[in-house]
Amino acid sequence: MLLENIKDDIKEYIKNTIAKDENLKLENDTLLISSRIIDSISTLKMVDYLEKKFKIEFQPHEVDSDNLDSIDLIAQFVASKIK
Repeated sequence: MLLENIKDDIKEYIKNTIAKDENLKLENDTLLISSRIIDSISTLKMVDYLEKKFKIEFQPHEVDSDNLDSIDLIAQFVASKIK
């Protein structure tokens, strides 16, 4: 799966499910956790979505801002799990 396709899918999920602000400029490098666009509950819901959508499994230590703080980071992490 192409990295850009993964990014597009994640962005759509965040816009449609998590981000309540319609004026939010969501870029691939927008900090999601650090800037509090998504909270801990939303993060866990997103992890659940990613696991089901991409048929991957997160380890507990992988659910952190190092892997989930931007669409770019999430897509790179997901792509590394798919391979």
